Amino acid sequence: MSSKVIGIVNQKGGVGKTTTAVNLAACLTEHRKKILLIDLDPQANATSGLGIRKEPGISLYAALQHQAPALEYIRETETPGLHIIPSEIDLAGAEIELSRSGNYLGRLRGIIHENNLLNEYDYILLDCSPSLGLLTMNVLAASDELIIPIQCEYYALEGLSVMQHLIRRLKDSGANPDLEIEGIVMTMYDMRTNLSQQVVQEVITHYGAKVYETLIPRNVRLGEAPSYGLPIMKYDPYCTGAVAYKRLAKEFLERHTPLDSPAPLHKLTFPNLHLAEIPARPEPVAIEPPTTSEIQP
Repeated sequence: MSSKVIGIVNQKGGVGKTTTAVNLAACLTEHRKKILLIDLDPQANATSGLGIRKEPGISLYAALQHQAPALEYIRETETPGLHIIPSEIDLAGAEIELSRSGNYLGRLRGIIHENNLLNEYDYILLDCSPSLGLLTMNVLAASDELIIPIQCEYYALEGLSVMQHLIRRLKDSGANPDLEIEGIVMTMYDMRTNLSQQVVQEVITHYGAKVYETLIPRNVRLGEAPSYGLPIMKYDPYCTGAVAYKRLAKEFLERHTPLDSPAPLHKLTFPNLHLAEIPARPEPVAIEPPTTSEIQP
């Protein structure tokens, strides 16, 4: 198995990075993909969002210091096919330790390769903190591709230009010369406001096909799900947020599926989707969220 390492990054906080990491990872398992999510944010929101308790000693801190193999920290989640390396507050200390070590930008990449994680999973998703510290720089150096979630507001556009500048510097330094932005995900889209539509149009103007057609809407259920330690597909599979992330997962796989693939996505079956686990509703109807193609210029 040859997997890809996908960094989900944005130095701006509150843009839906962790929400995207958790729910994209969970939705990919419905397509028979085996996923490893590595939580590299000391706040450990992805960890708690998947029902894992934040406890000392469960993060990659020791592995980053060459004190233990990363395989010891992999945990199963309640979602079949989704594993996680959790985080906890002690990981914040790794920034200091990394700055004192040699090859401080390549430590995470080394961990992934030394533990043969690329042979065990279809995709490895990296969730990082809203900062430009050494943990985030390690994510950039270890990733094959980046997904950048952007909130539908103008301040987010400034953050995107900063990320582009960092990527160029990282490529020029030789730390990760092949790094590219795989896609930009517009989050917290509110179809009732002109601002959301204008921001989406502006991003499409500058980044074109890199912008995912799927728009992640503002959705109360997306905010509630982490408090129950569940991804949205298990908390409320019929809400607009769940439909949007399922659509995003399908669009993501379509981008990564060769044109000559013998099994198109729309013909796949999803054995990991257990209908008996879905909360019963009278005549459930999934509400379709909008897409970028529906926004009028």
